[in-house]
Amino acid sequence: MTTPSLLAAWSQDVAEVLARPLPWGRLSGTRVLVTGAGGFLGSYLVRTLLALHGAGRVDAPVQVVALVRDIAAARTRFADLLQHSCFTLMAWDLSRIAVPEIGPCHYVLHAASQASPRFYGSDPVGTALPNTVGTAALLQALQRSPVARGFLFVSSSEVYGSVPVEATLDEGRYGVVDPTQVRACYAESKRLGETLCVAWHHQHGLPAFVVRPFHTYGPGLQADDGRVFADFAFNVLRNENIVITSDGTARRAFCYAADAVAGFFTVLLNGQPATAYNVANPAAELSVMELAELLVNLFPDKHLSVERRAPPAGTPYLASAYSRLVPDVGRLAALGWQPLVDPHSGFRRMIEAHTS
Repeated sequence: MTTPSLLAAWSQDVAEVLARPLPWGRLSGTRVLVTGAGGFLGSYLVRTLLALHGAGRVDAPVQVVALVRDIAAARTRFADLLQHSCFTLMAWDLSRIAVPEIGPCHYVLHAASQASPRFYGSDPVGTALPNTVGTAALLQALQRSPVARGFLFVSSSEVYGSVPVEATLDEGRYGVVDPTQVRACYAESKRLGETLCVAWHHQHGLPAFVVRPFHTYGPGLQADDGRVFADFAFNVLRNENIVITSDGTARRAFCYAADAVAGFFTVLLNGQPATAYNVANPAAELSVMELAELLVNLFPDKHLSVERRAPPAGTPYLASAYSRLVPDVGRLAALGWQPLVDPHSGFRRMIEAHTS
């Protein structure tokens, strides 16, 4: 449910994104299709685009088409926007082997994906298809548009595969992904999605941009997301001790949503097509255990602690084999971007936004 505290947090985050010194005017009067609009990052993209005109960043409003699988859920998510004259919901399943009729769009921002590992074992087909078949369909649809200007593919840090633990990942350093493992449904499909973007740009001249977000968190994540940073945050919200079912040593770079979304628009407006950009906060590297301890310490009045347990039998979660995923963001930084929100501030803002 969208609460006043969530709306306030989203509004603050969008204002911070729009404060970035980007050439926002290029989006003036455009029509933009956002896929995965009902999801975590997709909804941020929608709200940012719709806020541009009111914030004085564009001369003419942006028309936003929010593509979703579940119209009913999207109506709840966007209850405050349903009467907005520039907002339209469109139902479509990107697992379909078909090209949607999207009309004369200037941009497609493709954020539709089952990013949570809880889906990799239970729905690997539904995980793989939107990143592959869905990406091809959207590229084809935008290619047909007489006003096409750009396509943004929201990829993932998972494309790097298994890399040495000491490695800091620039965009050209890759490890192995075993395609015969079920968990590869996500990483391999994101890899192919990127390749499709490069191929369309090379063959058809369609500007296709690729961003690789690392572990992104913030207001709007669901309680059943399945990733540890969401699980831990909702443990705190429910006044529960944080439970760790691993050794807690895996290290990740956690990036706040407003910083990530600002990175996406930086690439779309200032980046090079057919080029991948890491979007992350390497200064926010934490182990799973350090993250749990941080969240417990953020709210000492709750008197919570960190517990270690064996994973429950029959869990659908397929754990990552990668012990450290920390990026080099020099390529994106060269475009003028930098992360601004540290984990202490970001996780506090997230948890407080979900406090009713």
